[in-house]
Amino acid sequence: MGKNSKYTAKYPDENGLIHYTDDEHSIWADLINRQLEIIQGRACQEFLDGLEILKLPCTHIPQSVDISKILMQRTGWKVEPVPALIGFQEFFGMLAERRFPAASFIRSRTEMEYLQEPDIFHEIFGHAAMLTLPAFADFTHAYGIAGLKASKADRVLLARLYWFTVEFGMLNTSNGVRIYGGGINSSPGEAIYALESDIPERREFDPIAALRTPYRIDIFQTVYYLLNSMDDLYDLARQDLIGLIQEARKLGEFPASFPVKEKSA
Repeated sequence: MGKNSKYTAKYPDENGLIHYTDDEHSIWADLINRQLEIIQGRACQEFLDGLEILKLPCTHIPQSVDISKILMQRTGWKVEPVPALIGFQEFFGMLAERRFPAASFIRSRTEMEYLQEPDIFHEIFGHAAMLTLPAFADFTHAYGIAGLKASKADRVLLARLYWFTVEFGMLNTSNGVRIYGGGINSSPGEAIYALESDIPERREFDPIAALRTPYRIDIFQTVYYLLNSMDDLYDLARQDLIGLIQEARKLGEFPASFPVKEKSA
């Protein structure tokens, strides 16, 4: 959510439509068809239901205006194209207005496995499906409101809450652990790793604990937090998130469970 990006944004025309090349549509097709196969038996039913509601095309990049029409009817949200990275104030402000900021570019074929910033595949496939669910939509809205009230120091901890829920959240179900976080569901490698590797620690979700947990963005996660129900997010949306941050700060952060990244000279 910083301001400098290595990627070039796409901008909508006067009708709100973005024009992509045939190659860009082909990349989307390859990404979504691969990922739809990978998440079977791994994504939670709420995520799969959201995909069914959105009916994302498998042959071309969807338009944000079409996704927004569906979300508005379901939860009052819309998707809004933005440059690859935006500032924290704009990010929180958009969420507080039920506008989900979605990067408009799509990755190149050299970055099919991993890219440094979220692209439209990550934003739409990874996140839009869950925004059809009222509990998730309400939490994301409350998160945006809290972010506008938070100090710069508070936002560092608040980012962790987003990371361990919206991006890398997992869910206990009657069929076992499943994925709902967009960062996992849009990643071919992490979708398998998160459920099947014996390396990461999977902890029962507690907002204070999540706020105390550091993370790295450039590795598979070493810690995941598991909800027992998506209604846990509905309840969290009604808590004092700033108050939770203050409590977490008093307790101090947990030791990093990953190698600290060395700073370049």
